[in-house]
Amino acid sequence: MVVDEEEHSANHKSRNYMPFMEKYELFTSSTILLLAVMNMVIAGLSQRIPTTLEGPFKPTTRSFDPSLRRGSDDLPMNHPRLRKNVTSNFPEQIALALSTPTSMWISWVTGDAQIGLNVTPVDPSTVGSEVWYGKERGKYSGKQTGVSVIYNQLYPFEGLWNYTSGIIHHVKIDGLEPETKYYYKCGDSSLKAMSEELVFETLPLPGSGKYPGRIAVIGDLGLTSNSTTTIDHLIKNDPSMILMVGDLTYANQYLTTGGKGASCYSCQFPDAPIRETYQPRWDGWGRFMEPLTSRVPMMVVEGNHEIEPQVANVSFQSYLTRFSVPSNESGSNSNFYYSFDSGGVHFIMLGAYVDYNKTGAQYVWLQKDLQKVDRSVTPWLVAAWHPPWYNSYSSHYQEFECMRLEMEALLYEYGVDIVFSGHVS
Repeated sequence: MVVDEEEHSANHKSRNYMPFMEKYELFTSSTILLLAVMNMVIAGLSQRIPTTLEGPFKPTTRSFDPSLRRGSDDLPMNHPRLRKNVTSNFPEQIALALSTPTSMWISWVTGDAQIGLNVTPVDPSTVGSEVWYGKERGKYSGKQTGVSVIYNQLYPFEGLWNYTSGIIHHVKIDGLEPETKYYYKCGDSSLKAMSEELVFETLPLPGSGKYPGRIAVIGDLGLTSNSTTTIDHLIKNDPSMILMVGDLTYANQYLTTGGKGASCYSCQFPDAPIRETYQPRWDGWGRFMEPLTSRVPMMVVEGNHEIEPQVANVSFQSYLTRFSVPSNESGSNSNFYYSFDSGGVHFIMLGAYVDYNKTGAQYVWLQKDLQKVDRSVTPWLVAAWHPPWYNSYSSHYQEFECMRLEMEALLYEYGVDIVFSGHVS
């Protein structure tokens, strides 16, 4: 969903402005992309926007275009938008993520990943992690360093391919001013391997009475021809930030089984209890998204296609290693669930594929996070997770009823305004 909000009351309990639905366009493929442009006007107007506590209300929607339900072909790895276009240790797959209202995560990948029967992990310390940034083109008053890591996706079964990633870098830059353009480069200056200059714009501060210009919400994106339409459509609409509500690459459904794409996995690999994933798909997805994510912060939460199990109960390695999220900043200390503020909105990202019971760490964290929300600072409270609690899709009907029974009452208690999910299409 892309939300265009110019102004918003600072008091959640006494909103005095006109109904805001100016335009609503519904766009879907294998991806769920909701586009709504909302103009909120205050200052002495007699009408107001009701809260969710006064609902339910009749939804305003546009019917799905049936032509979009015909499926879509996967993009091949040699597609121009998926190919690697840098050499040696130059950065690629550059992505932004919010840290705090005055800081930003910048992540990227260097070097070459390996896939095959035998792979040798690279030493992540061989390439440095630097970001130069400033408010003028070519002038970088700030410099920060960060961490570099790799991950492995291993399948110790005959015929299956293993994978080891390139070097994944994460740097947090801080001391940023709100609603300001920053120019930056990332890479390793000692190797003369810095990126080209890129630019992003910071968001309004909480309590300022301002909001992100547009918020894009995407789920179940993948890498298909429909995905290209979705991202092109999104770039055209110039969002201020992105919520990615799970199921990013579908690497677990592309060229698995030793790269052969065998139609009968259990027949061809009877001794392999785990279905492999084609990890280069993640690298292709990072390149595919870079024109957008290198200038617009993207906040992710895991879906079922990010589980990617390995032996010894290892899972989610791609998701956990590739993305920076404000887990420590929000007190969750988990990349599976966290929260952040953007202007007058407090966002809560919940994990449906980790423990959500009332006795678990996520529930305890969620309760504490909700208790700290100040509606005079962030009048809007938005939650997102991958699988919807309510849907009529037969394959996923009541699939996460247990999560709903554990958490729904808490979200009602604190008056969550909007929930975004993916999973069904």
